[in-house]
Amino acid sequence: MLARVSTVTFNGLDVLDVDLQVQITSGLPNFIIVGLPDKAIAESKERVRSALQSMGVLLPAKRIVINLAPADMLKEGSHFDLPIALAVLSVMGVVPVQAIKDFVIMGELSLDGSILPVNGVLPAAVAAKNRKKGLICPLAGGSEAVWAGVDNVLAVASVTELVNHLNGKINLSKPEAKKADNKLYKTDMSDVKGQESAKKALEIAAAGGHNLLMAGPPGAGKSMLAARLPGILPPMSIEEALETSMIHSIAGELKDSKISFDRPFREPHHNASTPALIGGGRKAQPGEISLAHNGVLFLDELPEFNKSTLEALRQPLENGYVSISRVNAHTTYPAKFQLIAAMNPCRCGHLGDHARECSRAPICAQEYLSKISGPLLDRIDMQIEVPAVTPWELTDVKNGESSDVIRERVTMARKLQEERLIKLGEHKIRTNAELRGKLLEEIAVLDNDAKALLISFADKNKLSARAYHRTLRLARTIADLQNEIKILKLHVAEALSYRRSLPAKN
Repeated sequence: MLARVSTVTFNGLDVLDVDLQVQITSGLPNFIIVGLPDKAIAESKERVRSALQSMGVLLPAKRIVINLAPADMLKEGSHFDLPIALAVLSVMGVVPVQAIKDFVIMGELSLDGSILPVNGVLPAAVAAKNRKKGLICPLAGGSEAVWAGVDNVLAVASVTELVNHLNGKINLSKPEAKKADNKLYKTDMSDVKGQESAKKALEIAAAGGHNLLMAGPPGAGKSMLAARLPGILPPMSIEEALETSMIHSIAGELKDSKISFDRPFREPHHNASTPALIGGGRKAQPGEISLAHNGVLFLDELPEFNKSTLEALRQPLENGYVSISRVNAHTTYPAKFQLIAAMNPCRCGHLGDHARECSRAPICAQEYLSKISGPLLDRIDMQIEVPAVTPWELTDVKNGESSDVIRERVTMARKLQEERLIKLGEHKIRTNAELRGKLLEEIAVLDNDAKALLISFADKNKLSARAYHRTLRLARTIADLQNEIKILKLHVAEALSYRRSLPAKN
């Protein structure tokens, strides 16, 4: 009396096959789960027993052994409940073996037999499609499976309902793909009074996916500007939305199984730990930088973050992914995000205002900014001053351009970048901020005057090779917004104006 069903376990976004085997033999009554299960799986036998009892099925008074193969791989999660229950039912003859052999199965059981939502349905569905199998999952996760393109999806609310369907007594309908409501475009750039130069910098950052640091006194509007950045970004493509939603599904943040095409906007508090920001913990969960994949990570009060936490951003900013190494896990998550940061010029926030600055200026500013290292600043393409807004600007200045108008220009610039990259046979890179090596040389073509200016500035100010290339990418974006084929001197001059010198220490 042996049965086998297919399920999965996760290592980051990697979906690993698990061959779940059930054997019922004579002997002392016992229910044993082997194959390196975690605590949640070890406890599933009680949930399975109660769920089956609620539908009138009693487990035989025999020895029941569950094996999770391969046995040397750690398995985690409550989603093993449903495959264990179905495997037991198939051995008992309640469910036909042929009815479940072509499915990947996942779901958590309640004591009354209902099937509860679980994390990771979307990546599991993608894996099932690649393996040419169907998916049995909780009703709440059915939409995720449909977005993945799985042909045969059974999204069920209870074990009783599933057993009746597998025995041909009822016919379950296929779930529908659900799209999340647009929430990020409710704030508008026209709400911001004044700060025209900061708005222009934000538009350039949005058009090319560039990192941006805003420095200015409290109340200048830095956080307000950052909150409106998602509203001027184009929506994600289907590929980008699925990439991002897979991470959110693993983290349990995909609400109501709906896929959102809004770019993520994550704004962790400055007391966030390194694992919370970068990823990690006991189960190597994705951090804020991965949850912001294809979107924006906003760090307000940048110097208030732990220095080692900020330094951990350096590699993901350069590579677009993060590798988390633990004794029992080596996990890689994508982390291609746009960093937007804001900070005060010093701890009191009024450096340069002689009437309001503290008595320790400018030493307090140097100490305050010393937590931001030179290598981290080198990875931030644009560093701008955001001055205080005058009462005249707040009362008499008319509202500026709306987010819709700015978003049209940003979308056109991004479309130009995408078309240019496709012509060169590059399909993985989407923005100028991602250009590297020969691709950057081929796309960011300078005229003679622009080249002379950039070389002269880089030599005089001792720009690193990274800063030089980031300035070149920024100039390419400025040219794209003006629909210029070549990068002109004025584009380079504007790009250089966005690199301010902060008194940071390496």
